[in-house]
Amino acid sequence: RPLMKPDIGIDAKGRKAVADALAQVLADSYALYQKTHLYHWNVQGPRFIALHELFAKQYEALWASLDDIAARIRALGVLAPTHADLLKRTALPTDNDPAPSEDAMLAALLTGNEALVKAARTALRAAEDAGDDATADLMTQRCAELEKTAWMLRAHLPA
Repeated sequence: RPLMKPDIGIDAKGRKAVADALAQVLADSYALYQKTHLYHWNVQGPRFIALHELFAKQYEALWASLDDIAARIRALGVLAPTHADLLKRTALPTDNDPAPSEDAMLAALLTGNEALVKAARTALRAAEDAGDDATADLMTQRCAELEKTAWMLRAHLPA
């Protein structure tokens, strides 16, 4: 069934460019959500309680963001990517070790959050280019939250 084209003041080319950039943010957010949740389940060591709770807050925030990002893609008149599309698209590496050391978990999540900030900035620029203030606002909020998360992860790692 064909999608009804939105008439929201953003041309088709702009909507497609923004939705494509958002699909990258969605794919990377989903991959980071899964990794963070896995680490929450499997963290072990002397900082267990602190990291278990930290990772829970982070994966819950990532989970909440997924729906906002997918809803924005739909508002632009584009279908949200399938699970297979998300897996193919993510730029974040998978983690084949379900229980790396505490510091390795922190470092991997830091790298993932910083990569996700970069993807969100790319989507922010695409939104600004298309005159899409709603997506720009959403990506600005995502950048701020992800930068704060990266700072918190960095604070747990040795200098």
